[in-house]
Amino acid sequence: MGRMITTLLGTAILAAALPAAAQTITTPEGAQMSAATDLAYKPGELTPEQLASPTRELFSQDSMNVFRRYPREKTAEMVKFYTEALALRSLSPIQLTSTQQMLLTGVGSGQIKLSAGQLGNRKYNLEGGPTAGTGIRFFALTYPDKQAVLDRFAAAGFPAPEFHDQGNGTQAALVTDPGGFPIQIVIKPGAKDGSNDGVGVGINVSNLEQSRAFYREFVGLDELPAVQDTLLGVTKYPYRHKETTLYLYHSGDNLTQDNGSAGIQYVVRDSPMVDAKAKHRGGIAVETPLNKLAGFDLVTVWLNDPDGVTNYFAQVGPNSRTAQQARAGN
Repeated sequence: MGRMITTLLGTAILAAALPAAAQTITTPEGAQMSAATDLAYKPGELTPEQLASPTRELFSQDSMNVFRRYPREKTAEMVKFYTEALALRSLSPIQLTSTQQMLLTGVGSGQIKLSAGQLGNRKYNLEGGPTAGTGIRFFALTYPDKQAVLDRFAAAGFPAPEFHDQGNGTQAALVTDPGGFPIQIVIKPGAKDGSNDGVGVGINVSNLEQSRAFYREFVGLDELPAVQDTLLGVTKYPYRHKETTLYLYHSGDNLTQDNGSAGIQYVVRDSPMVDAKAKHRGGIAVETPLNKLAGFDLVTVWLNDPDGVTNYFAQVGPNSRTAQQARAGN
């Protein structure tokens, strides 16, 4: 926690300035990116088979990263909650602009990225919990020892989770972070502490058929058998990439929408190819078009799932922060 807060309050490290004539794009996290139309594949460069195949073949990380966007005034409490109560690893933050920082916590090979400020035209409505609205409604984290979790929550000054038997030797509790976002804590024999087996992402969808097709066919995640969640009272449809599992479920019609409080990031080898695949498939909403941030050695494209959840594909070069942290074992 100390490293994050010290950096947050210290002197800003500015990203490399964009050329004056460049068209800039602002991401949902407030980063200023340069439009990268010159990087797009030209018609005829890719085969029909390449264009029709899922994006999964381009993944270069054994997990997905997730964003958690929250009110700025909650920053100190959020850091304390995620690094002390949940015992996630504190990683060095990223300075996106002079006023905008991305705070990073480690979950296995992936990250939960804490982004202060609710920017842009995203919708934020977490009232009623995981079943009251569409969008990403909770993260699921696993731990081996219930008492250790209770002790950490007490030491950090947060209310104790109330655990319930889930069957198959597991127990689960539902808590909320300081910004009001639900976290499902699962006690599972043999799990790695600090949830270093990975993270689950609960997405309440308005149309199961459309959302399942998006994550199965376009993204290309492994489709697993449906499971019953007795804590939430829903049937979940899991879609997995190694350490990360998305849990799609439908709890009702005409629900309020939250497409801003959380999002998904995939680290890929070729963002322009993701862009081409999305254009070829058609009907996939673009949040921010193909773009680059030279100072971070980063090329990205932001797409939306059928409920407006950001699916952010990031191609990181050898000098990027992500690549440097991977080499350092962070």
